[in-house]
Parts: sequence; structure tokens; C-alpha cells
Amino acid sequence: VQLQASGGGLVQPGGSLRLSCAASGFKFSTLYMSWVRQAPGKALERVSGIASDGSGIYYSESVKGRFSISRDNAKNILYLQMTNLKTEDTAVYYCAQRTGTPSDPRGQGTLVTVSS
Repeated sequence: VQLQASGGGLVQPGGSLRLSCAASGFKFSTLYMSWVRQAPGKALERVSGIASDGSGIYYSESVKGRFSISRDNAKNILYLQMTNLKTEDTAVYYCAQRTGTPSDPRGQGTLVTVSS
């Protein structure tokens, strides 16, 4: 299983970023996928999830209305569009299989820093 997240960076509050996750080594199109994040000194937090067919979308209350998850099963890519970013969104973001519990596979993350 390989999950490679990309697209992070430094952005000012109110800005936007689009994260991508390239998946390989498993049948991506059949699995529920999630984005999780971990801020310094904090626990892992699931921010969004999406069913295999693009339905069943979940957002945590902290990102609802600002983040949008999508997937391209033909390309084996998971996306997270993030808008109106806040300083509290600063974290390492990971894509993960299923709901992204600590036991679910998740790949190398991408750092998002929101700062003026």
C-alpha cells in the first residue's frame, strides 16, 4: 500500500490549497478513503471521508463549509480542496484508507502551514 500526499505549503489565513494523494498497491476504487491531520502536540483528527463511489461524504465540524473532498477512481487520486484556511488548520495532512484510525494505513503526509 502506497499513499503519497502532496500539495501542502505555506499559506496566509484566508487562503486556499488543494491537496492530492496518489494511491497504489490496492484497489483504490473499492475503498472508503479519508483525510486526517495531526497538529503539533495534538491527536490525529479525521477531517473528511468519502465512499468508494463518491457518496457518503463526511466533514468534521472544524472544516465543514471550507473543505471539499473528491476522488478520481480512474487515476487513483484523492483530493482535498481547502479554502478560507485558518491558523488552526496548520498540521501534517495524510490520506488514509477507511476512516484513518491509527491502525489504518496512511502514507507520508504533507505539511500545511497557515500563517501571516
